[in-house]
Amino acid sequence: MTLWVLTVVGLAALIAADFVIGRKPHDVSIKEAGIWTVVWITLACLFGLGLLVFGGGAPAGEFFAGFITEKSLSVDNLFVFVLIMAKFSVPTQYQQRVLLVGVLIALVLRAVFIAAGAAIIASFSWVFFLFGAFLIWTAWKLVQEARADEEEAEYEENKLLKAVERRFGVADHYHGTKLWIQQNGKRVMTPMLVVMLAIGTTDVLFALDSIPAIFGLTQDPYIVFTANAFALMGLRQLYFLIGGLLKKLVHLSYGLSIILGFIGVKLVLHALHESGVHVPEISIPVSLGVICAVLAVTTITSLMASRKQEALEPAPTASEDAAKDGVDA
Repeated sequence: MTLWVLTVVGLAALIAADFVIGRKPHDVSIKEAGIWTVVWITLACLFGLGLLVFGGGAPAGEFFAGFITEKSLSVDNLFVFVLIMAKFSVPTQYQQRVLLVGVLIALVLRAVFIAAGAAIIASFSWVFFLFGAFLIWTAWKLVQEARADEEEAEYEENKLLKAVERRFGVADHYHGTKLWIQQNGKRVMTPMLVVMLAIGTTDVLFALDSIPAIFGLTQDPYIVFTANAFALMGLRQLYFLIGGLLKKLVHLSYGLSIILGFIGVKLVLHALHESGVHVPEISIPVSLGVICAVLAVTTITSLMASRKQEALEPAPTASEDAAKDGVDA
């Protein structure tokens, strides 16, 4: 219990520091995003090393495997965050505040999911069969979506968000960082609050595959929570750092589908083992190696494919250049 309290207090202090640093609305530079991305990854590594020193290799391996998996799934989530920002036309200087509060909402909701998942697993061991089957199905769905090669979709508000908007009303434009204003004698939400809720509640859908995935790597609720926390905490900076590179990760869905399918098989094997069936179980070192290898290969092939595609694109003609110069002028 003491460990949980200290961890929550420590994370709260980090969140408060992050909020104080980013309290003034501003455009986040690549340099600033890069520095803070390194800081959050370093903190996660130091935490993992702390588990190694005080808990041994098993918990540390589970944490790093979970953290890397959650981080890779979070990168995929950034695609949707980009769509949300575009949908609500969020001014660039307010985007870092939106992401900070949105990620905080997501962290609280995930904590609830993790507590529920841990309670279910403790009472019903057969739930691993469900988790495993769900992850394998999700992996197949990712492959199908990647093969569809659909045009960039537009974000659609979920039913909960629409209901909240109808209940409280929404102002017609942004009012700085204010979340509520008085309009025609009525207290209404600003678009700033709406987009924060959009990012926070949308993450609940992402948690439907990420939470079962990490429970496939460890059943320790403490490691599940901390791996999720560290993966989410650096998500805001990662958004600004690799926002321009997201479209180049053309094979990311395939890589994530392999990882989710692999963990799904691992969960099914674990469930069979718990049921008394003699089947091989996949160790954490093997899991960590597979996850890292898949992400490395996916990144390399994505960048190669993007570079090849750019080389095949026709160069602008002289008339197009002249037209562009005229517009710039």
